[in-house]
Amino acid sequence: MKKFLAVLSAVVVLVMIINNVHYRLGWFIDFNPGGEVTTFVKAEDKKIYINKGEGYEPFEIKGVNLGSGEPGQWSTDFHIDKDTYIRWFGYIKEMGANTIRIYTVQQDIFYEALYEYNKDNKDPLYVIHGVWVNDYIQNSHRDAYNKDFYNRFLKDCKTMIDVVHGQKKLSLSSMASAGHGSYRRDISQWVIGYILGVEWEDVTVAYTDDTYAGNKKYTQYKGRYMYTDEDATAFEAMLCRAGDKAIAYESSKYKTQKPVAFSNWPTTDPFEYPENVKNFFMKCAYVDAEHIKTTEEFLAGQFVSYHVYPYYPDYLLYVDDWSELGIKNRNKFKSDDGTLNTYKAYLSMLTAHHSMPVVISEFGVSTGRGMAQRDYNTGRNQGNMSEKEQGEALVECYNDIMDTGCAGGCVFSWQDEWFKRTWNTMYAVDLRRTPYWSDYQTNEQYFGLLSFDPGTEKSICYVDGDDSEWKGEKPVLKTDDMTLAVRYDEKFIYFLVRKDGISLKKQKLYIPIDITARSGSLYCRNENLLMDRPADFLMIIDGEKNSRVLVQERYEALRSTYSVNAKDYDTYIKGNIPDKDSPEFVPVNMILQTATALIYKDNLAAAEVYETGKLKYGNANPASADFDSLADFMCGDDFIEIKLPWQLLNFADPSRMMIHDDYYEGNYGVEYIRIDKMYIGVSDGTGSGRVPFAAVKLSGWGNKVTCHERLKSSYYILQKLWLSEE
Repeated sequence: MKKFLAVLSAVVVLVMIINNVHYRLGWFIDFNPGGEVTTFVKAEDKKIYINKGEGYEPFEIKGVNLGSGEPGQWSTDFHIDKDTYIRWFGYIKEMGANTIRIYTVQQDIFYEALYEYNKDNKDPLYVIHGVWVNDYIQNSHRDAYNKDFYNRFLKDCKTMIDVVHGQKKLSLSSMASAGHGSYRRDISQWVIGYILGVEWEDVTVAYTDDTYAGNKKYTQYKGRYMYTDEDATAFEAMLCRAGDKAIAYESSKYKTQKPVAFSNWPTTDPFEYPENVKNFFMKCAYVDAEHIKTTEEFLAGQFVSYHVYPYYPDYLLYVDDWSELGIKNRNKFKSDDGTLNTYKAYLSMLTAHHSMPVVISEFGVSTGRGMAQRDYNTGRNQGNMSEKEQGEALVECYNDIMDTGCAGGCVFSWQDEWFKRTWNTMYAVDLRRTPYWSDYQTNEQYFGLLSFDPGTEKSICYVDGDDSEWKGEKPVLKTDDMTLAVRYDEKFIYFLVRKDGISLKKQKLYIPIDITARSGSLYCRNENLLMDRPADFLMIIDGEKNSRVLVQERYEALRSTYSVNAKDYDTYIKGNIPDKDSPEFVPVNMILQTATALIYKDNLAAAEVYETGKLKYGNANPASADFDSLADFMCGDDFIEIKLPWQLLNFADPSRMMIHDDYYEGNYGVEYIRIDKMYIGVSDGTGSGRVPFAAVKLSGWGNKVTCHERLKSSYYILQKLWLSEE
């Protein structure tokens, strides 16, 4: 018995060792070194080809990027369950898409869901799988040959390959910015390509290239499947080395290959721009996949991957002579109305430059209320676009992509993601709490085709001229001839003002709001309005075209952070600090990332801003035929409905009712304080007294968010295009 137990224990230990070495460390013995390596997909010339059993046929990538974020969760929580994935796969397929792109290794649930969805599906969803390089690795290791950079990158490439083939186990946090679990589902039969890397930091590329310039040990590489030409840079050689070893790993271990691309974007594109453009955009680095060649043994071939959005960075808008960039006829990119399509022109530069298929692996526009950048030519902006406008812009972008000879593109993105941030709003919110509310001012949260609207089945209010959801709601304030009711959810504060015969054409409506005792004014000089309490904001409903929210100048968030950029002065210098009770109320503006210095040929030109506090009239009910997702207010019979996003009123985290503290007294910029009530008033401006206020209790919701899925209008617009092409 002792001998048996000893043998059994030895076997168990041996199995555990083999399991650990194979599934966790990736070690293997090639028992068939001469075995045939195959591929069912290949990148050749300018196209992607797939063999579905009857020979290779051209394959047009109609894709969407699929993230891992859900309301109430960070993307790195990888919280999405299998049923959700399968449901989403169905929606994506019904839209006419044939491909999903993922950025990194997901939770094992994703691969199980995809396997289950595809296994008996004659028309499966294909996958482009990425390898992520997180910000810490890039920003802490500027030298791409640093072992913590390169070794990690190569290891993650091999890990991704094992995951795809269902031969991996990953512990929590064993792979940066990736999921974990037991990966036993082989989805390789549906994987049509790998994108290695991310949007490379230009300084990392430039530092690596400069450090090893002229050193052939680092600028040249010759492998079995990939090699560099004599013009390659050190960073390109690093990519070549990692790509070759990844291909070798899959070829040897699994006897198969997939097309490979290295991620790129305009910041590190291969083009040489005029000095003024290079200087403004700090264009200091170049990555050119044409310097990376493939051997005949790499059957699957190489493609190039670019993230190209119509608004960023629109280099061509500021280039006078396009002939220097290889475009001889600028006019062919003009529409009938004379609009210059710089997006299409840039895409044509990419396809003309590259000898291999060009895949635009990210393109899109946001339906967020806030905007960060304008597309001055075609109006495909980064934010402040309705769902209908988003859909139309996506169709235009995709048509541009295909018209210029690309092999396809992937929309960014499938779902909205509450956790995300944008540079021009991140100063104003608590970045530790972003998953717990829907910040409509942060455009980065709203690139999706699938929306997460507050409420378990429907939202508590829809601004649509129908007040049925307000029945039984007790007003917080009554005046002689008006009442005011207030509600809120994870996205908006809703207001309902009732008055017999109320009309936008007859009078103004004033709604002052007091959210902090640290500032505010009893008097608004702009409107000659007196108030019972010191107001921080003043909402003015003045017809369909001239309604807006004003903020007392002391409490202006933009001023607190961007006064030097947007106003040409430092607000923290003595004499520039507004009085606590200043009677001046100013527009609520948002700063934009535009090249004003190039536009006006003035390096000292103030940054561009736009009035985000201006209110839009329309129907905000998704079930309505005239639905406008950007609508803020609407009239009904004897009432007006209004909704305001939380951040517009300087809420940094409404889930805990945290607002901005005073920017000047004891602080230097945005700090937070908690409130449990705010005060709201209402007046039509016809009385002689002060505007009365009433308290509105605020409790927040903590980490317990509610939401329900909704396919945006843009989904159906894109669906019409993609299904019509089949």
